[in-house]
Amino acid sequence: MQRTLIIKIFTILALTLLICLPMSMIEGTIRERSQYREQAVASIAADSVREQTIIGPVMLIPYSDEYDEQVTANGTTTTVARKVQRQHLVFPDGLQVKGSIDTDRRYRGIHQVLVYSGLHKFTGDFVMPAMNDLPRASAGSRITLGRATIALGVEDVRGIRNIPKIEWGGKAIEFQQGSGLRSFASGLHAPLGAIAFGAAEPVNFSFTLGLDGIERQHFAPVAKNNEITLKSTWPHPQFGGRFLPLARERTITDDGFSATWRISALSTSAQQQLLALEDKAESRDATLAALDRFSVGFIEPVNVYSLAERATKYGLLFVALTFAAFFVFEILKRLPIHPIQYLLVGLALVLFFLLLVGLSEHIAFAWAYLIASIGCIVLIGFYLSFVLRDWRRGMGFGVALTMLYGALYGLLSSESNALVLGSILLFAILAALMVATRKVDWYQIGKEDLVAQ
Repeated sequence: MQRTLIIKIFTILALTLLICLPMSMIEGTIRERSQYREQAVASIAADSVREQTIIGPVMLIPYSDEYDEQVTANGTTTTVARKVQRQHLVFPDGLQVKGSIDTDRRYRGIHQVLVYSGLHKFTGDFVMPAMNDLPRASAGSRITLGRATIALGVEDVRGIRNIPKIEWGGKAIEFQQGSGLRSFASGLHAPLGAIAFGAAEPVNFSFTLGLDGIERQHFAPVAKNNEITLKSTWPHPQFGGRFLPLARERTITDDGFSATWRISALSTSAQQQLLALEDKAESRDATLAALDRFSVGFIEPVNVYSLAERATKYGLLFVALTFAAFFVFEILKRLPIHPIQYLLVGLALVLFFLLLVGLSEHIAFAWAYLIASIGCIVLIGFYLSFVLRDWRRGMGFGVALTMLYGALYGLLSSESNALVLGSILLFAILAALMVATRKVDWYQIGKEDLVAQ
């Protein structure tokens, strides 16, 4: 093959690799801007309130266990009195939560974060334990009961809007600071005083909790039978955690969503996990990581940074396809294109992605994509009208780029079908190149000076 043709091919390859440098710089910029948003979320959470997790309510029964232990030392056996402080957790037999959640936005510079304000109605019942249910060192232990409380773990108490009162046995008892749990001290507790052990009838309870948070609300299903129903005006919920809401009781519309979870103790280990954590006195963060939870997220449906980052992954493909089209055009039309002209068009293609992320921080992603793509298509089409010495040729490349940008937007909009759509796109482009060059005699090109250095 002619030496100049080989040089031109390697020059195009070198330019394609050179374009990778600004492309990687743009990818770094996108990651940096994404980190800025995460810092904005952390800043708002530090100044106001974090994500919320609700654990409970559970009944906490503290007591002292006194017993005698035989100790042998130097051949002499003596009786030593021991005293151990213990606590016993009683989980609700049934727990129903009905929550209504409204959303709002908070801003840090150009970044916005969704916050929520919820009002949750808790109802349920406890089956009172018998004295023999309390763990003790020995059958002859002497049990001294402390004041039983209802403990409610709340991840960030700054979000509590009201001072709730629990309706318990015909009395209204006001919650106080601190949950009383060893592993999750953040929260509230309601002192019950004396309780009737082994009562024949379950004791019903109810209270209302107003709770603010940021982006996500979590629940730990610690009751024997849990039923949680949440409603909100936010139309883009993200359900997560160990359990999803019931399909037949989940509705999502433009006006909001409604979802119901029904979880029994047979399908979750939350009770056993909390008991184990109480024995270990783990930290709050360790407790959250170890507990079975489910959540609903109040987040924007479109993450502009993740979409922009996905788009840049196709950037090199854009440049390679454009350069390949230029090369085929040179072969077919016998019209040389200078490497500098290759480079300028490649840089214009790369700047599209920088324009995309910059605009999408201020306007909707779809509009940002449209404006950035139109700007690049018009610029490249205008430039190529002079490079290719015919406005129709420049317009033809503009139309091809329009189709390419349209295909990319389709890939971004349909993440689940991205692989099949991308495969079809590449197959179509390869087929077009093969059809366009089907009559080219590459051996003849090697004998003629068709490609300028």
